[in-house]
Amino acid sequence: MITDSDLHLPGLTDSHCHLTSAELSKDIPAVLDRARTAGLTRLLTVGQGLEDSADAIELARRYRHVRAAIGFGPHGAGSVSSDHFEKLAALAGAPEVVALGEAGLDYHYDHCPRDIQRSVFAQQVSLAARLDLPLIIHCRDAWNDCLAILDNNSPSSTNGVFHCYTGSPELVPQLIKRGFYVSFAGMVTFDKANDCRAAAKKVPPNRLLIETDAPYLAPEPLRNAKPNEPALLVHTARFLAQLLDMSATELARLTTGNAADLFGW
Repeated sequence: MITDSDLHLPGLTDSHCHLTSAELSKDIPAVLDRARTAGLTRLLTVGQGLEDSADAIELARRYRHVRAAIGFGPHGAGSVSSDHFEKLAALAGAPEVVALGEAGLDYHYDHCPRDIQRSVFAQQVSLAARLDLPLIIHCRDAWNDCLAILDNNSPSSTNGVFHCYTGSPELVPQLIKRGFYVSFAGMVTFDKANDCRAAAKKVPPNRLLIETDAPYLAPEPLRNAKPNEPALLVHTARFLAQLLDMSATELARLTTGNAADLFGW
């Protein structure tokens, strides 16, 4: 049985959500109120495209505990034109912006031709380095190309996070070596997510983040909840704490501190 105490964990940070999505944006005050009740103190809302990124910034201006990331994801890379990158750079000058992305590659769904995905990703890697912003990376079934683009387009000082990690446990040390954090969403709670749980055990404590990726990937025991929302991060946090043999309070403190270190807030 889920009790009221199970639904509250003070000090959590949702390091990746999409508050501007159609599912959540229609009732932002209630979504944020439920997140606050659940114990969340900070949220990073991630824009996808110029218009959505501008909306994310505006939302962060309205709510002091929300910050914004801006970028072009792989699914929409086909609509990105050459002048969009300087427009993105201009948006990045807003004080509410703490990261570039999500950017990356997705060969699982292949909603966009792979060569275009690679080009758009590479240009954002270079832009993040130029702007000295951490990079939020989406990578699914494209690890060799993703790491090659990172190695060829960024200085050694580039950092960021592989969000909603779905890679193998064996890849984790390569990501850590490159200076990146690794973040886990509700997927880590799924019954068949054995590789995801094994990967979480390989992440050093000072490189671990958690997220909802809301409105997607609601965690167990609410996997069928639609939409997912930041308040449900409590379930992922409690599951991951048990997996890593620490208290939920300790995990909340740890991951919130890591998010503050990475995003500079």
